[in-house]
Amino acid sequence: MSNVDLLGRRNFIKGMGAAAGVAMAAPAMAVSEKADGVTWDKEVEVLIIGSGFAGLAAAIEATRKGAKDVHIFEKMSYFGGNSAINGGLFAAPGTPMQKKEGVKDSVDRMVADQLAAGRGIADEALLRHVAEHAVEALEMTFDAGSEYHPYLQQLGGHSVARTYQTTVSCGAGITQPLLKMCRKLGVNTHNRSKFEGFLVGEKGEVVGVKMRQNYHFGEDQPGEVLKIKAKRGVIMATGGFAQNVDLRMAQDPTLTSEVGCTNAPGATGEGMYEMFRLGAIPVHLAHIQSGPWASPDEGGFGYVSNYSIYNFPHSMAINRLTGKRFMDEIADRKTRADAELACRDEQGNALPPILITSYKDSKKHPNTKKVIKYNVGWKFDSVEELAKHFDVPLKPLKAQIEEYNSYVKSGEDKQFGKNMTKAAGKYIEAPFTVVRLWPKVHYCQGGVQINTKAEVKDSFTGQSIAGLYAAGEVCGGIHGVSRLGSCSIPECMVMGMTAARSMMKA
Repeated sequence: MSNVDLLGRRNFIKGMGAAAGVAMAAPAMAVSEKADGVTWDKEVEVLIIGSGFAGLAAAIEATRKGAKDVHIFEKMSYFGGNSAINGGLFAAPGTPMQKKEGVKDSVDRMVADQLAAGRGIADEALLRHVAEHAVEALEMTFDAGSEYHPYLQQLGGHSVARTYQTTVSCGAGITQPLLKMCRKLGVNTHNRSKFEGFLVGEKGEVVGVKMRQNYHFGEDQPGEVLKIKAKRGVIMATGGFAQNVDLRMAQDPTLTSEVGCTNAPGATGEGMYEMFRLGAIPVHLAHIQSGPWASPDEGGFGYVSNYSIYNFPHSMAINRLTGKRFMDEIADRKTRADAELACRDEQGNALPPILITSYKDSKKHPNTKKVIKYNVGWKFDSVEELAKHFDVPLKPLKAQIEEYNSYVKSGEDKQFGKNMTKAAGKYIEAPFTVVRLWPKVHYCQGGVQINTKAEVKDSFTGQSIAGLYAAGEVCGGIHGVSRLGSCSIPECMVMGMTAARSMMKA
């Protein structure tokens, strides 16, 4: 197939937004072009775009596999991307802490949990590949100096406790050590460098990229565009598109600018777009996940999200209109987000539900102090005080607490079938800590299709696009309808490492 055909046929992507009646005004489109006759400004061995979990892991692995000239390009002024502000939660089966705590787990079990959340459309081969290599990725973070809380967490949809969390309770506890390790290994890091398109060879292979220097996000761009040749290929680790309101509304019109978002501002999807125009297969773009642990009382991911994630297993979520529970507090994310969005007052207006936890249990997580300090959570000495503050009917609430505590005692939740393992001995009793819950756009399950070698598949030939690899949230179809919490970091890192291994073998 000629290169003219390759680039000429890619214009279908331009119609994506218009088809849904949405103007795709921002961000500005990158444009790929033929490399014939190009004067290269620079040549590198391994070229990685994006400095989150996937990009950093790819750089370290490429270096370990013998690469001498590895370059990471990041469009923002800071490194780490959206990864730096995520929850710092890492799931893996068969970890040292599971062995220490006597938790029986396996690759099969982790994959089964994820397939259930994926509701029949997740990619089992990719989920299995990630689960099989998750401990390797976790060990890379240990090697880099990441520190974790000395306990495991059981997040929604997981059948056992398999989740580590950084001591700083955010992704920076991983991205910062990985970035430090990259620099120690001699990886070249460039910030304020924006991807402007691929440079494509005669057979449609990716041979390089255009990168704008001195890029300032959201401003007019005076920086020079460099044409950089990539000897071994390009790894796209550019993340999701949750901050691109036009694009997410084209997929799901309910996700307007009024819906909050936990992502960093740079999560706008240009890299994904350009891979589509090159022929990559779009998968599951309409499956955009909202986090059920978020709070309407703070911006972004905030303090409540990690507080809630930790406390859900031993807490009650209450509909303020009825005073009763309305969901399994550790169901998968979509189940819980949908249940929360159904909490309405008698006029149909949003009525954010509340999460009630005993203070003695909640205070074991460091965010509890911050939640109370910054007035995004509250402490109450009695159930009467709590009910009055949130205008919850007192009698049903008291009855619900009594009923829930009987489940804690028996180990069986007869209301919603919640796994009560982590609730054992943790009764709901005063004093209480309470936060409000309301979902925020958090993660895009959709993106480009890859195989277990992290190669990007071509929609017209069914083959891999030579010289092009992708890892992390920019990829689609892995998780299906709903991604389980703490499965993003292992996916990003494992597929970043996989991309580097594939590239170094090619």
